[in-house]
Amino acid sequence: MINILHGHLQDLGGFTVRRLLPHQARRAVGPWVFFDHMGPAQFAPGLGINVRPHPHINLATVSYLFAGEILHRDSLGNQQAIHPGDLNLMIAGRGIVHSERETEAAQQQTRQLHGLQLWLALPEEAEEVEPEFIHYPSASLPALNVQGVPVRVLMGEAYGVHSPVKTLSPTLYVEAELTAGQSLALPTNTPELAVYVAAGQLEFDGHPLDTYTLTVLDQPTKGELSALSASRIALIGGATLGKRYMWWNFVSSRKERIDQAKTEWQEQRFPVVVGDEQEFIPLPTP
Repeated sequence: MINILHGHLQDLGGFTVRRLLPHQARRAVGPWVFFDHMGPAQFAPGLGINVRPHPHINLATVSYLFAGEILHRDSLGNQQAIHPGDLNLMIAGRGIVHSERETEAAQQQTRQLHGLQLWLALPEEAEEVEPEFIHYPSASLPALNVQGVPVRVLMGEAYGVHSPVKTLSPTLYVEAELTAGQSLALPTNTPELAVYVAAGQLEFDGHPLDTYTLTVLDQPTKGELSALSASRIALIGGATLGKRYMWWNFVSSRKERIDQAKTEWQEQRFPVVVGDEQEFIPLPTP
């Protein structure tokens, strides 16, 4: 048995994302509780990414681009542009505020944006850790060939290599690009596993896996994927962390903690984003 999830389109103001998690049929895969596919989109000069400061608690965000650039700023004072192949990890812990915009130079050009943004639940004992932001340049992330397929291990351990990206629980995030006719054995030793098809079409155990689908595999250590056309995929998984509550940008094992974060944001008791202090996204109305 496999569970194929189809995402829904979400307007983020100026651009659209395809949201795969959370899903009515599946709330999480391992520790992963949120999965957005951004683009592919093309922006004319003056238009583009403009996500005002907003808060997070008790989770970690993971950003990875195929094309384009996003400028991250946060309440710790970090300012970092992410480029294709880099990975940005932001551990919200007890609370952080960040914005996602673009550099002035980028805004003056016609440009593309294409990538994935995911959220990780944190283990209960780590939900209130000190917030942290870590940028991992592309060259620091291990790349290898598996059965002739170019693979990058972005988080966790797979195919005999271990990513340097910080994890707080067993976590897996791998990307691969297959040409038509190639096959890729699934990573082993992960309790839960899903494959996202960002482009192309694959087959697994006689089932077609179409573009923009997230397929949760019941037996993640068996079998292999076969590419029916040139394909780009992401493999996500790891150990489940149990029930999590999610409201807006807040994820926690405790519902009352989310209520506390709502009040703190509404009363503007979160820290401000350094260098981006003038705007913020108001708390959504019920």
